[in-house]
Amino acid sequence: MIQLQNIEKIYRTDTVETVALNNINLSVEKGEFMSIMGPSGCGKSTLLNIIGLLDIPSKGSIYLDGKTLNGLSDKQLAQFRNQVLGFIFQSFHLINDLPVLDNVELPLLYRNVSGSERRKLASQALEKVGLSNRMNHYPNQLSGGQKQRVAIARAIVGQPQIILADEPTGNLDSNMGNEIMNILTTLNQQDKATIVMVTHDENMAKRTHRLVRLFDGSQVS
Repeated sequence: MIQLQNIEKIYRTDTVETVALNNINLSVEKGEFMSIMGPSGCGKSTLLNIIGLLDIPSKGSIYLDGKTLNGLSDKQLAQFRNQVLGFIFQSFHLINDLPVLDNVELPLLYRNVSGSERRKLASQALEKVGLSNRMNHYPNQLSGGQKQRVAIARAIVGQPQIILADEPTGNLDSNMGNEIMNILTTLNQQDKATIVMVTHDENMAKRTHRLVRLFDGSQVS
């Protein structure tokens, strides 16, 4: 489902060159739940952004669902992200001025989906994460765990094949974190979603199929 070949990411200024990722070769099978760990600044989020087509590698090739994505225009990349990928962020990235249901609908605005169908799909996604009774609330009326569940509903509303989660439990206590992991595990087992999760939590990583460790931009296991 995901294949990275010889990926490098280098940030350059006039005086400094910083290697964020160095010679990453990684394959993720369809239906796999993989976690990425490593110390702060080791390149975990950079790697996730490259998998999610939010950043472009300095060198190397990316294949998602068997398709090479080198050379696609920004518009083509955006269309592919919208159709194939779902993103879950540590800081939720919800729009406070919109009700929960409208937040979840957002990815569908970029598809040819009617208003009634958008609301139906958003309602179903909220039901999956146990928040059907909160769809008319606003984000500032929710707890941190509820906000993260809304973010998951938004990520899955378009039925993506791949879910990318950047520290989805990082801002939550252990109980809420376990609830979020239970939801992700269900999405993986029942919906067969391929999930790549960045985490600092060893206990959460142990609940996934496989753990990849990074150190100073290189894959060490």
